[in-house]
Amino acid sequence: MIGSPPPLHRRLALAARAGLTAQQLERIAALAPDLRALDRPTKSELATAGLGRGALERILQPDLARLSADLAWLEQSGAKLLASIEPEYPALLRESPDPPAVLYVLGDPATLSEPQIAMVGSRNPTAGGRDTAHRFAAWFAQAGLCVTSGLALGIDTSSHEGALSAGGPTVAVLGCGLDRIYPPQNQSLARRIAGNGAVVSEFPPGTPPVAAHFPQRNRIIAGLAAGTVVVEAASASGSLITARLAGIAGREVFALPGSIHNPLARGCHELIRQGAKLVEGPQDVLCELKISLTSQILAAPGQPALDGSKLDKEYKILLDALAFEPASVDTLIERTGLNSESIASMLLVLELDGHVAPYPGGRYSRMAGQ
Repeated sequence: MIGSPPPLHRRLALAARAGLTAQQLERIAALAPDLRALDRPTKSELATAGLGRGALERILQPDLARLSADLAWLEQSGAKLLASIEPEYPALLRESPDPPAVLYVLGDPATLSEPQIAMVGSRNPTAGGRDTAHRFAAWFAQAGLCVTSGLALGIDTSSHEGALSAGGPTVAVLGCGLDRIYPPQNQSLARRIAGNGAVVSEFPPGTPPVAAHFPQRNRIIAGLAAGTVVVEAASASGSLITARLAGIAGREVFALPGSIHNPLARGCHELIRQGAKLVEGPQDVLCELKISLTSQILAAPGQPALDGSKLDKEYKILLDALAFEPASVDTLIERTGLNSESIASMLLVLELDGHVAPYPGGRYSRMAGQ
Protein backbone atom coordinates (compact mmCIF):
# COMPACT_ATOMS: atom_id res chain seq x y z
CA MET A 1 0.00 0.00 0.00
CA ILE A 2 1.01 3.61 -0.52
CA GLY A 3 2.30 5.54 2.46
CA SER A 4 -0.13 7.85 4.26
CA PRO A 5 -0.99 10.54 3.56
CA PRO A 6 0.53 11.05 0.08
CA PRO A 7 0.13 14.45 -1.60
CA LEU A 8 -2.45 14.91 -4.30
CA HIS A 9 0.08 14.75 -7.14
CA ARG A 10 1.16 11.31 -5.89
CA ARG A 11 -2.42 10.14 -6.11
CA LEU A 12 -2.70 11.58 -9.59
CA ALA A 13 0.51 9.83 -10.63
CA LEU A 14 -1.00 6.58 -9.39
CA ALA A 15 -4.21 7.27 -11.35
CA ALA A 16 -2.15 7.87 -14.51
CA ARG A 17 -0.07 4.74 -13.93
CA ALA A 18 -3.29 2.74 -13.48
CA GLY A 19 -4.63 4.05 -16.80
CA LEU A 20 -7.86 5.47 -15.39
CA THR A 21 -10.38 7.28 -17.55
CA ALA A 22 -11.66 10.73 -16.67
CA GLN A 23 -15.04 9.25 -15.75
CA GLN A 24 -13.42 6.77 -13.35
CA LEU A 25 -11.33 9.51 -11.72
CA GLU A 26 -14.43 11.66 -11.28
CA ARG A 27 -16.22 8.77 -9.57
CA ILE A 28 -13.27 8.30 -7.22
CA ALA A 29 -13.26 12.05 -6.55
CA ALA A 30 -16.94 11.78 -5.63
CA LEU A 31 -15.88 9.54 -2.72
CA ALA A 32 -13.48 12.30 -1.59
CA PRO A 33 -12.49 15.39 -3.62
CA ASP A 34 -8.81 15.00 -2.79
CA LEU A 35 -8.82 11.36 -3.97
CA ARG A 36 -8.18 9.95 -0.50
CA ALA A 37 -9.79 6.73 -1.72
CA LEU A 38 -6.50 6.04 -3.53
CA ASP A 39 -4.50 6.07 -0.27
CA ARG A 40 -5.75 2.80 1.19
CA PRO A 41 -8.30 1.63 -1.34
CA THR A 42 -10.64 -1.27 -0.87
CA LYS A 43 -11.85 -3.41 -3.74
CA SER A 44 -15.50 -2.73 -2.97
CA GLU A 45 -14.93 1.02 -2.79
CA LEU A 46 -13.16 1.14 -6.15
CA ALA A 47 -15.72 -1.16 -7.73
CA THR A 48 -18.22 1.67 -7.47
CA ALA A 49 -15.96 3.71 -9.79
CA GLY A 50 -16.31 1.13 -12.55
CA LEU A 51 -12.63 0.14 -12.65
CA GLY A 52 -11.63 -2.85 -14.71
CA ARG A 53 -9.62 -5.73 -13.31
CA GLY A 54 -6.26 -4.41 -14.57
CA ALA A 55 -6.79 -0.92 -13.16
CA LEU A 56 -7.97 -2.39 -9.86
CA GLU A 57 -4.83 -4.48 -9.53
CA ARG A 58 -2.54 -1.55 -10.38
CA ILE A 59 -4.17 0.54 -7.64
CA LEU A 60 -4.53 -2.16 -5.00
CA GLN A 61 -1.00 -3.42 -5.58
CA PRO A 62 0.91 -0.45 -7.03
CA ASP A 63 4.46 -0.70 -8.33
CA LEU A 64 5.97 1.59 -5.69
CA ALA A 65 9.38 1.73 -7.39
CA ARG A 66 7.84 2.97 -10.65
CA LEU A 67 5.60 5.39 -8.80
CA SER A 68 8.59 6.85 -6.95
CA ALA A 69 10.47 7.13 -10.24
CA ASP A 70 7.48 8.97 -11.78
CA LEU A 71 7.44 11.46 -8.92
CA ALA A 72 11.21 11.97 -9.10
CA TRP A 73 11.00 12.65 -12.83
CA LEU A 74 8.17 15.15 -12.33
CA GLU A 75 10.26 17.06 -9.79
CA GLN A 76 13.41 16.96 -11.93
CA SER A 77 11.75 17.90 -15.23
CA GLY A 78 9.35 20.54 -13.98
CA ALA A 79 6.49 18.73 -15.72
CA LYS A 80 2.98 19.14 -14.35
CA LEU A 81 0.09 16.77 -13.81
CA LEU A 82 -3.26 18.05 -15.03
CA ALA A 83 -6.29 16.06 -13.88
CA SER A 84 -9.76 15.97 -15.40
CA ILE A 85 -11.25 16.90 -12.02
CA GLU A 86 -9.39 20.24 -12.05
CA PRO A 87 -10.89 23.42 -13.54
CA GLU A 88 -7.68 24.00 -15.55
CA TYR A 89 -8.28 20.80 -17.54
CA PRO A 90 -9.16 21.75 -21.16
CA ALA A 91 -12.94 21.91 -21.50
CA LEU A 92 -13.07 20.65 -25.09
CA LEU A 93 -11.05 17.57 -24.21
CA ARG A 94 -13.25 16.89 -21.19
CA GLU A 95 -16.29 16.98 -23.51
CA SER A 96 -14.79 14.39 -25.87
CA PRO A 97 -15.98 10.75 -25.68
CA ASP A 98 -12.95 9.28 -23.88
CA PRO A 99 -10.80 11.90 -22.17
CA PRO A 100 -7.78 10.75 -20.15
CA ALA A 101 -7.94 11.12 -16.39
CA VAL A 102 -4.51 12.72 -16.16
CA LEU A 103 -2.19 14.53 -18.57
CA TYR A 104 1.56 15.01 -18.08
CA VAL A 105 2.47 18.47 -19.36
CA LEU A 106 5.82 20.04 -20.24
CA GLY A 107 5.27 23.73 -20.86
CA ASP A 108 2.25 25.87 -20.10
CA PRO A 109 -0.91 23.87 -19.27
CA ALA A 110 -3.04 26.96 -20.02
CA THR A 111 -2.15 26.51 -23.71
CA LEU A 112 -4.37 23.42 -23.75
CA SER A 113 -7.44 25.59 -23.16
CA GLU A 114 -6.70 28.03 -25.97
CA PRO A 115 -8.69 27.82 -29.25
CA GLN A 116 -7.02 25.03 -31.20
CA ILE A 117 -6.94 23.56 -34.68
CA ALA A 118 -5.42 20.12 -35.17
CA MET A 119 -3.24 19.44 -38.22
CA VAL A 120 -2.23 15.92 -39.20
CA GLY A 121 -0.95 14.05 -42.23
CA SER A 122 1.62 11.75 -43.73
CA ARG A 123 5.00 11.03 -42.15
CA ASN A 124 6.45 10.98 -45.67
CA PRO A 125 4.73 13.87 -47.43
CA THR A 126 5.56 15.51 -50.71
CA ALA A 127 7.55 18.74 -50.68
CA GLY A 128 4.33 20.53 -51.56
CA GLY A 129 2.54 18.92 -48.63
CA ARG A 130 5.24 20.06 -46.21
CA ASP A 131 5.05 23.61 -47.56
CA THR A 132 1.26 23.67 -47.40
CA ALA A 133 1.23 22.44 -43.79
CA HIS A 134 3.82 25.04 -42.80
CA ARG A 135 1.89 27.87 -44.49
CA PHE A 136 -1.48 26.83 -43.08
CA ALA A 137 -0.06 26.52 -39.56
CA ALA A 138 1.64 29.92 -39.76
CA TRP A 139 -1.60 31.47 -40.94
CA PHE A 140 -3.59 29.84 -38.13
CA ALA A 141 -1.02 31.08 -35.61
CA GLN A 142 -1.27 34.62 -36.96
CA ALA A 143 -5.04 34.31 -36.62
CA GLY A 144 -4.65 33.56 -32.92
CA LEU A 145 -5.14 29.80 -33.01
CA CYS A 146 -2.97 27.21 -31.32
CA VAL A 147 -1.87 24.46 -33.73
CA THR A 148 -2.08 20.95 -32.29
CA SER A 149 -0.36 17.90 -33.76
CA GLY A 150 1.54 14.75 -32.82
CA LEU A 151 5.27 15.64 -33.24
CA ALA A 152 5.68 12.92 -35.89
CA LEU A 153 7.98 13.45 -38.84
CA GLY A 154 6.42 14.94 -41.96
CA ILE A 155 3.20 16.95 -41.78
CA ASP A 156 3.17 17.06 -37.96
CA THR A 157 6.66 18.54 -37.87
CA SER A 158 5.88 21.09 -40.59
CA SER A 159 2.72 22.13 -38.75
CA HIS A 160 4.55 22.69 -35.45
CA GLU A 161 7.34 24.55 -37.26
CA GLY A 162 4.87 26.74 -39.11
CA ALA A 163 3.12 27.81 -35.92
CA LEU A 164 6.42 28.56 -34.19
CA SER A 165 7.69 30.54 -37.18
CA ALA A 166 4.71 32.87 -36.81
CA GLY A 167 5.29 33.26 -33.08
CA GLY A 168 2.21 31.27 -32.17
CA PRO A 169 1.75 28.52 -29.59
CA THR A 170 1.60 24.88 -30.57
CA VAL A 171 0.76 21.65 -28.72
CA ALA A 172 2.43 18.29 -29.34
CA VAL A 173 0.66 15.16 -28.08
CA LEU A 174 2.89 12.10 -27.67
CA GLY A 175 2.18 8.38 -27.70
CA CYS A 176 4.88 7.69 -25.09
CA GLY A 177 6.22 9.09 -21.84
CA LEU A 178 7.50 12.67 -21.96
CA ASP A 179 10.95 11.47 -20.94
CA ARG A 180 11.16 9.54 -24.24
CA ILE A 181 10.57 12.12 -26.94
CA TYR A 182 9.57 10.32 -30.12
CA PRO A 183 10.78 10.49 -32.78
CA PRO A 184 14.23 11.28 -31.33
CA GLN A 185 14.97 13.54 -34.33
CA ASN A 186 12.40 15.98 -32.90
CA GLN A 187 13.87 16.40 -29.43
CA SER A 188 15.00 19.95 -30.21
CA LEU A 189 11.59 20.77 -31.68
CA ALA A 190 9.89 19.39 -28.55
CA ARG A 191 11.96 21.73 -26.38
CA ARG A 192 10.93 24.69 -28.53
CA ILE A 193 7.28 23.65 -28.30
CA ALA A 194 7.48 23.36 -24.51
CA GLY A 195 8.87 26.90 -24.48
CA ASN A 196 5.97 28.28 -26.52
CA GLY A 197 3.08 25.93 -25.88
CA ALA A 198 2.99 22.45 -24.40
CA VAL A 199 4.14 18.88 -24.94
CA VAL A 200 1.63 16.47 -23.40
CA SER A 201 0.97 12.78 -22.87
CA GLU A 202 -1.37 10.61 -20.85
CA PHE A 203 1.41 8.01 -20.53
CA PRO A 204 3.68 7.96 -17.45
CA PRO A 205 7.45 8.48 -17.76
CA GLY A 206 9.28 5.51 -19.19
CA THR A 207 6.38 4.43 -21.40
CA PRO A 208 7.79 3.40 -24.82
CA PRO A 209 6.31 4.55 -28.15
CA VAL A 210 4.59 1.29 -29.10
CA ALA A 211 2.13 1.16 -32.01
CA ALA A 212 -0.96 0.63 -29.84
CA HIS A 213 -0.40 3.97 -28.10
CA PHE A 214 -0.78 6.14 -31.18
CA PRO A 215 -4.53 5.70 -31.73
CA GLN A 216 -4.90 6.65 -28.04
CA ARG A 217 -2.70 9.68 -28.67
CA ASN A 218 -4.81 10.59 -31.71
CA ARG A 219 -8.03 10.82 -29.70
CA ILE A 220 -6.40 13.51 -27.53
CA ILE A 221 -5.30 15.49 -30.58
CA ALA A 222 -8.86 15.33 -31.93
CA GLY A 223 -10.40 16.06 -28.53
CA LEU A 224 -8.37 19.20 -27.84
CA ALA A 225 -9.24 20.93 -31.12
CA ALA A 226 -12.34 22.54 -32.58
CA GLY A 227 -11.50 20.93 -35.90
CA THR A 228 -8.94 18.69 -37.58
CA VAL A 229 -7.23 19.48 -40.90
CA VAL A 230 -5.78 16.56 -42.86
CA VAL A 231 -3.13 17.80 -45.30
CA GLU A 232 -1.82 14.65 -47.01
CA ALA A 233 -2.73 11.08 -46.07
CA ALA A 234 -2.65 7.69 -47.72
CA SER A 235 -5.60 5.34 -47.39
CA ALA A 236 -5.71 3.49 -44.03
CA SER A 237 -3.29 5.94 -42.38
CA GLY A 238 -3.13 7.11 -38.79
CA SER A 239 -4.31 10.54 -39.91
CA LEU A 240 -7.62 9.03 -40.98
CA ILE A 241 -7.97 7.56 -37.48
CA THR A 242 -7.55 11.05 -36.02
CA ALA A 243 -10.13 12.40 -38.47
CA ARG A 244 -12.58 9.63 -37.57
CA LEU A 245 -12.08 10.31 -33.85
CA ALA A 246 -12.66 14.03 -34.46
CA GLY A 247 -15.94 13.17 -36.15
CA ILE A 248 -16.97 10.91 -33.26
CA ALA A 249 -16.21 13.79 -30.88
CA GLY A 250 -18.53 16.03 -32.89
CA ARG A 251 -15.72 18.18 -34.26
CA GLU A 252 -15.31 19.42 -37.83
CA VAL A 253 -13.03 17.52 -40.20
CA PHE A 254 -11.28 19.28 -43.09
CA ALA A 255 -9.29 17.76 -45.92
CA LEU A 256 -7.10 19.26 -48.63
CA PRO A 257 -7.70 17.81 -52.10
CA GLY A 258 -4.76 16.80 -54.28
CA SER A 259 -3.81 15.28 -57.58
CA ILE A 260 -5.48 12.00 -58.50
CA HIS A 261 -1.96 10.78 -59.31
CA ASN A 262 -0.70 11.44 -55.77
CA PRO A 263 -1.25 8.40 -53.50
CA LEU A 264 -1.05 10.73 -50.50
CA ALA A 265 -4.18 12.52 -51.71
CA ARG A 266 -6.30 9.37 -51.60
CA GLY A 267 -6.94 9.52 -47.88
CA CYS A 268 -8.06 13.15 -48.15
CA HIS A 269 -10.33 12.34 -51.09
CA GLU A 270 -11.81 9.47 -49.10
CA LEU A 271 -12.55 11.83 -46.20
CA ILE A 272 -14.19 14.34 -48.55
CA ARG A 273 -16.42 11.61 -49.98
CA GLN A 274 -17.40 10.75 -46.41
CA GLY A 275 -18.41 14.33 -45.64
CA ALA A 276 -15.22 16.14 -44.60
CA LYS A 277 -15.10 19.78 -45.64
CA LEU A 278 -12.94 20.42 -48.70
CA VAL A 279 -10.58 23.34 -48.05
CA GLU A 280 -8.36 25.22 -50.46
CA GLY A 281 -7.06 27.81 -48.02
CA PRO A 282 -6.78 28.25 -44.26
CA GLN A 283 -9.46 30.95 -44.31
CA ASP A 284 -11.96 28.28 -45.40
CA VAL A 285 -11.40 26.54 -42.06
CA LEU A 286 -12.07 29.62 -39.94
CA CYS A 287 -15.12 30.55 -41.99
CA GLU A 288 -16.56 27.08 -41.41
CA LEU A 289 -15.75 27.01 -37.69
CA LYS A 290 -16.97 30.57 -37.19
CA ILE A 291 -14.34 31.07 -34.52
CA SER A 292 -14.69 34.47 -32.90
CA LEU A 293 -11.39 36.32 -33.01
CA THR A 294 -10.59 39.98 -32.51
CA SER A 295 -8.79 42.17 -35.01
CA GLN A 296 -6.00 42.63 -32.47
CA ILE A 297 -5.41 38.88 -32.40
CA LEU A 298 -5.65 38.56 -36.14
CA ALA A 299 -3.28 41.36 -37.07
CA ALA A 300 0.02 39.88 -38.25
CA PRO A 301 3.36 41.25 -37.02
CA GLY A 302 3.83 44.69 -38.46
CA GLN A 303 0.17 44.88 -39.45
CA PRO A 304 -1.75 46.87 -36.85
CA ALA A 305 -5.42 46.12 -36.30
CA LEU A 306 -7.87 48.32 -38.16
CA ASP A 307 -9.54 51.20 -36.39
CA GLY A 308 -12.85 51.85 -38.09
CA SER A 309 -12.27 53.40 -41.49
CA LYS A 310 -8.56 54.05 -40.93
CA LEU A 311 -6.74 51.72 -43.32
CA ASP A 312 -2.97 51.67 -43.67
CA LYS A 313 -1.35 51.66 -47.11
CA GLU A 314 -1.24 47.89 -47.68
CA TYR A 315 -4.83 47.43 -46.58
CA LYS A 316 -5.91 50.17 -49.00
CA ILE A 317 -3.97 48.49 -51.82
CA LEU A 318 -5.67 45.20 -51.07
CA LEU A 319 -9.14 46.73 -50.79
CA ASP A 320 -8.63 48.63 -54.05
CA ALA A 321 -7.64 45.36 -55.74
CA LEU A 322 -10.90 43.74 -54.68
CA ALA A 323 -13.84 44.17 -57.01
CA PHE A 324 -17.46 43.43 -56.16
CA GLU A 325 -17.08 40.09 -57.95
CA PRO A 326 -15.41 37.42 -55.79
CA ALA A 327 -11.64 37.11 -56.28
CA SER A 328 -9.23 34.40 -55.11
CA VAL A 329 -6.05 34.95 -53.12
CA ASP A 330 -4.00 34.05 -56.22
CA THR A 331 -5.78 36.79 -58.16
CA LEU A 332 -5.07 39.29 -55.40
CA ILE A 333 -1.40 38.30 -55.36
CA GLU A 334 -1.23 39.17 -59.07
CA ARG A 335 -3.06 42.46 -58.57
CA THR A 336 -1.17 43.67 -55.48
CA GLY A 337 2.25 42.01 -55.41
CA LEU A 338 1.67 41.11 -51.74
CA ASN A 339 2.50 37.61 -50.52
CA SER A 340 -0.18 35.01 -49.81
CA GLU A 341 0.25 34.92 -46.02
CA SER A 342 -0.08 38.71 -45.71
CA ILE A 343 -3.15 38.75 -47.95
CA ALA A 344 -4.84 35.90 -46.06
CA SER A 345 -4.27 37.58 -42.69
CA MET A 346 -5.38 41.00 -43.96
CA LEU A 347 -8.51 39.58 -45.59
CA LEU A 348 -9.67 38.09 -42.32
CA VAL A 349 -9.16 41.42 -40.53
CA LEU A 350 -11.04 43.23 -43.32
CA GLU A 351 -13.84 40.68 -43.04
CA LEU A 352 -14.20 41.20 -39.28
CA ASP A 353 -14.28 44.96 -39.81
CA GLY A 354 -17.05 44.60 -42.40
CA HIS A 355 -15.01 45.66 -45.44
CA VAL A 356 -15.12 42.36 -47.33
CA ALA A 357 -17.34 39.30 -47.61
CA PRO A 358 -16.11 35.69 -47.92
CA TYR A 359 -17.29 33.30 -50.61
CA PRO A 360 -16.84 29.53 -51.07
CA GLY A 361 -13.47 28.40 -52.35
CA GLY A 362 -11.46 30.99 -50.43
CA ARG A 363 -12.68 33.95 -52.51
CA TYR A 364 -13.55 37.46 -51.31
CA SER A 365 -15.32 40.56 -52.59
CA ARG A 366 -15.79 44.11 -51.35
CA MET A 367 -18.89 44.90 -49.35
CA ALA A 368 -21.22 47.47 -50.84
CA GLY A 369 -20.26 50.98 -49.78
CA GLN A 370 -16.61 50.07 -49.08
